[in-house]
Amino acid sequence: MSVIRLENVTKKYEDAMIFRDIYFRLSQGERVGLIGRNGAGKSTVFRLIMGKEEPTNGKVEIDPQVKIGYFSQFSELSGSLSVHQELEMCFEQVAHIERELQEVAEKLGMATDDGEMDKLLSRQAELFEQMEHLDGWNVSVEINTVLTKLGFNDNSRHQPVDELSGGWRNRAALAKMLIQTPDVVLLDEPTNYLDMEGIAWLEQWLFRFKGAMILVSHDREFIDKVVTKTIEIENYHFQEYDGNYTDYVRKKKMRKKELDRQFEWEEELLLMEAEAIDSRSSRKTSKDRLSRKLADNKKRIEPHPVNVLITDIYEKLRFPDKLCEVKKISQTYDGRRIFENISFDIQKEDRLVIVGPNGSGKSTLIKALTGQEKPESGEVVWERGVSYAYFNRMWEELDPKDTVSHAVNTYGLGLDAPRKKVNKFLSMLQFSENDLSKFIGNLSGGQKARVALAKCLLSGAAVILLDEPTNHLDLTSIQVMEQALIHFPGAVITVSHDRFFIDKIGTKMLTFDPETGVSEQSL
Repeated sequence: MSVIRLENVTKKYEDAMIFRDIYFRLSQGERVGLIGRNGAGKSTVFRLIMGKEEPTNGKVEIDPQVKIGYFSQFSELSGSLSVHQELEMCFEQVAHIERELQEVAEKLGMATDDGEMDKLLSRQAELFEQMEHLDGWNVSVEINTVLTKLGFNDNSRHQPVDELSGGWRNRAALAKMLIQTPDVVLLDEPTNYLDMEGIAWLEQWLFRFKGAMILVSHDREFIDKVVTKTIEIENYHFQEYDGNYTDYVRKKKMRKKELDRQFEWEEELLLMEAEAIDSRSSRKTSKDRLSRKLADNKKRIEPHPVNVLITDIYEKLRFPDKLCEVKKISQTYDGRRIFENISFDIQKEDRLVIVGPNGSGKSTLIKALTGQEKPESGEVVWERGVSYAYFNRMWEELDPKDTVSHAVNTYGLGLDAPRKKVNKFLSMLQFSENDLSKFIGNLSGGQKARVALAKCLLSGAAVILLDEPTNHLDLTSIQVMEQALIHFPGAVITVSHDRFFIDKIGTKMLTFDPETGVSEQSL
């Protein structure tokens, strides 16, 4: 159960962004170490949780039943009371019970009436029960332990707080926060004024603490010993790493290597995107664009390592020239004619894009091609031995108990292609090494879409069918998909409204128009 929730929180100071769209949950018993460069927003997170500041966007929710204890490196007690008295004030209810017990004991010593004595004994039993419930008998021991471990001697613990130095007032504030036994502790550099014994004791206190904790500290060994999760504020976002500081260093190093590799892919994809933009106009005016388009694309981007990997994977695929023929199919729904007498064929290396307004029949045509629906008239004839891979069906049929790596490496081309190549292809689709071992059921919707896409692209089928594929993918994944589709030796049939995607891969277009019907044209 979460006790603190940050929902899509953005925080800005004037035009300075601190963090953006933060989603965070702190559960009971969790020990989180919050790290990041100076100015990254660590202390701001605490101020938002404490309600001292409001988020620019989003919301911060705190379980109303929990008590939060906050300690800052700048926390200081003040006043004329001694440190010992300040801590005793945290147990006012216990002190009240102790005073009443003293009064009851005095009255019992003087009582002569049996009825009055029975009443006093009954009240004494009630007070004893309350003390047991509050663990009141141990209060003095607890206060003495905390002050001793934090370095207070007999003189300093009974000295007025205002007469202490800033460092000792800081320790007094820490002692008071700990003695109050909150449900959640927010600690901002708690070891700054502690000696080795004090730090070791605080580590033990946190180890025994049953509540939740968020810690900001520069003491790496201290972090190592008390946290179970490390969160780094990086590039305005939270990056989570399970484990302590040592685990964070190791995992961050691995993540950096993965990001470096991903940056290499993204850099290549940006170069190819720039090339595509520069050549769009010239290709549109070419008289023989249809015959030259795929060859031109392949020649133009061949030097890029991204495409070398893709062509290596597709190298052994061989398909017949003719793959499918659609013969005068028609379909009607509830008395309304969706389309009528559509005929076309699918040849090897065709990239057929289906366009038109919503409800015009595009998805219905895909269902007819994949056998999900039988056309009212006409037929769809797939050549003997020709298979297809349908993205939407691939997504629906993903096994939630399977892992990413196993799902892709044990299907289609993944069975024969070297695992290293397949995993490199998955890394292009932004699956980290850690992601490969995740169960599909634990993935986000976007990650599942990328698994389904990988399975389609590596299926080995002669035809790949895609229904609005760019709706489910981020830009990098779209660019990888485009490069794979350009080099795919079979055919592609796709429904799409993404104009850049259409112009980049399409060689033929089937346009659904409610007024004029269905028309085919070359691109």
